[in-house]
Order: sequence, then structure tokens, then C-alpha cells
Amino acid sequence: MNVYLDSVGCRLNQSEIESYARHFRAAGHHLVECADQADLVVINTCTVTAEAASDSRQKIRQVSRAGASQIAVTGCWATLNVEAALAMPGVSHVVPNLRKDHLVTEVLHLPVDHFESGFIERQPIPGARLRTRAFIKVQDGCDNRCTFCLTTIARGPGRSRSLTAILAEIRAALAGNSQEIVLSGVHLGSWGHDFTPPSSLHYLVQSILSETNPPRLRLSSLEPWDLQADFFELWRDPRLCRHLHLPLQSGSAATLRRMARKITPGAFASLVEAARAAIPEVAITTDVITGFPGESETEFAESAQFIQAMDFAGGHVFSYSARPGTAAARLPDQVQPPVRKNRNHIVRDILKSSAAAYQVRFIGKELTVLWESLTALDDTGWQLSGLSDNCLRITALAPQALWNTLTPVRLTGHNQAGLHGLILE
Repeated sequence: MNVYLDSVGCRLNQSEIESYARHFRAAGHHLVECADQADLVVINTCTVTAEAASDSRQKIRQVSRAGASQIAVTGCWATLNVEAALAMPGVSHVVPNLRKDHLVTEVLHLPVDHFESGFIERQPIPGARLRTRAFIKVQDGCDNRCTFCLTTIARGPGRSRSLTAILAEIRAALAGNSQEIVLSGVHLGSWGHDFTPPSSLHYLVQSILSETNPPRLRLSSLEPWDLQADFFELWRDPRLCRHLHLPLQSGSAATLRRMARKITPGAFASLVEAARAAIPEVAITTDVITGFPGESETEFAESAQFIQAMDFAGGHVFSYSARPGTAAARLPDQVQPPVRKNRNHIVRDILKSSAAAYQVRFIGKELTVLWESLTALDDTGWQLSGLSDNCLRITALAPQALWNTLTPVRLTGHNQAGLHGLILE
């Protein structure tokens, strides 16, 4: 059977479809790069914003029009809207989040423990999901109650995967020649808190670095209140990527309280200062929500000023999207959509400016780049695009197709697309 896999949303969704890919291959099925080649399509949906939910439904309609005989959907939108998902054209299976780790066995009518033994090396998923980086789910669910977040409802309480399972999946990725491992979770910093006795993300990262040998190890999003200054000592190991994604959401203390975020602007600034002191040239990126209920002009001005002062290396900006079932959707003083959108543009401009300032600091310097995509040129070889360990997008020309390789690059310039450079011998 030909199987096509796709997802909307976070890196955790990507890590899950990579696991599905390994299991479908182990069961003797073939992964294809387009839905119109597939007998079965699996879509991992998202509902973090109204736009993400719309994108999820659109993907389902697109693959149905492509002619797949079976469509299985899972993920946050499908979990919260089972009947609506089942009513969509072509959908034959809806697998809620609490059962999604067993999606392949459920769809193929195999025993739940069918894939618990045996070694299956990772291979990149064909098509748009042909990624060099291997996303490894180490944790799922969340016990925080941020008032805007629907993910905690859709994903359930926090649950950590065992160290043994994580190490086995990393070894499978390395056996498949993955050059970078990315640890993913809904609340990554809570890994091990539900164990008896409790453990920590610090211990997990130490264990991975000591018991496996990834060329690069990257951490996905981390809630700032989970980290202490001694956490940054881990970056003495050069394999750990110099990138911290720390969601701020707002630079106003009053707004953060209504969001039920366990951080203040002052504590966030102190954490960033400690990180920068411990990790030279670290890239610190963030998430921001504009137009949260009750965000006055004064609160937004405070937030924008704080974001500018943080000199982030980049970030994502979301206009507040009221998600039914969340506490924030019931708050008074909802901000009008045009105001949310205008504030979004202001913050995007701030982050765009600070990202450019961070990037130009590296012109003339040498960084190692993992090449993730390439385009054939008529006479001059290949145009490559990849990431440095500190999350800089870099392009270069090369006579060979260097996909999934790490090479040193001297950075020579900067434009709207990012940095470009010369590959060193």
C-alpha cells in the first residue's frame, strides 16, 4: 500500500508523523511524496489558532480531491472535532490524541505492541517532508493552564516518554544518517516531572549527549519558568545547538497575569541575560500574541518596548484567536480584530529588525551549516539552503549536491532572504 503523510502545526506533529513513517515501512508499506499517489493518507491536524484549524480542514479536502481511497486524521483539531472530521469527504479513521501513538496499528488492524521490538532506522519522509533533522517526541500533554491555550485540552495532561524509548529512537535516527536531533514536546521542560522519582530535562539532555553521538542536538520550545541558570552549563558541549526558543507571549506584566503565564518581564529578562552570558552568540527567539483580551494601548506599548529591548534573533507573532473552551475566550474587553492585526504588524516589524541585526553580526565569520534543501542551477551546480546551529538561514552555491551534510561556511553578505556565504574547503 502507498502511504502519504502530512501535518499542520508544531514540531511535535512532525515528530509523530516521522514515527508513523517508520512503522508503516516496518509493516511493509511504501511512503510516497504526493497524495495523488497514495492509497492511504494520514493528516496530523492542529487547532492552536483558527487559521491552523482551517488549514487542517483544507488539507483534508485537498487529499480527498487527489483521490486517496482512505484518509486517517489525528491531532488536536480532529480530537476536539471528531464528528466534524468523520463527516469530511474521504475520512475513514479519526484517531484522537490519546490513541495517536498507536495510529498505525489501529489503521492496519495490528496488535498494539506490534512495533515494540525490532530496530527500524529513520529515513526522511518523501516530498515536502524530506527533512534532514529528526524530530523526536520526548513528552506529550501539559499541566499548565495558560488561558489562551487549547492544546492543553486537546493533548491532555503531561506525560513523559521513557529515557530508554527516547534513546532507541535517537539511535534509529542516527543509523539513518540524521545529522541533527530535535527534542520536541508540548511542555518540553517538564520532562521527567511525572516519574517516580522525578527526573528533569537537564538529566535527559546529559544522558543523550553521553549515551549517543548526534552531530547536533537541538531543543524545541521551552517555557522560561522551567529553566534555571545552571541549565545553560549544558552548552559546554558543542553538539548542543546555540538556540533557545522561549515563548514570551507578552512584555506586559498585567497581560501575562491574565494569560496565567508563570513569568514576569523582569524574570524573563534575567533568564535571557543568564543565557547570553553562558552561551556565546546564542540565538534567542520567541512567540508573541497581540490583541489578547484586555490589552490596552498602555499594555501593548509596554509589551512592544520590552520586545524591542530583548533584541530577539527572531520570533513568531500571532494575532489573538479566541478558541472555544479556553478561559480567555470568556474574558471581557475582547480586542477588535483590526486592532489585533495592526499590533501584529508593529511587533513583526520589531522582530524583523532585531533578527536582521542579529544576522549581520555574523558577516565575515565562519559557521557550520546543515544543508536542508537544494536547487539545481543550469551551469553553476547547486544553490543550497540550510541552518547553522544558532538557527541562521544561510544560502550558498556549490558544485555538488550537499544535502544532509555539515560544512563550514564563511558568511559574506545579507539580504531579505537571510545570510549567504562561501563554502570552505
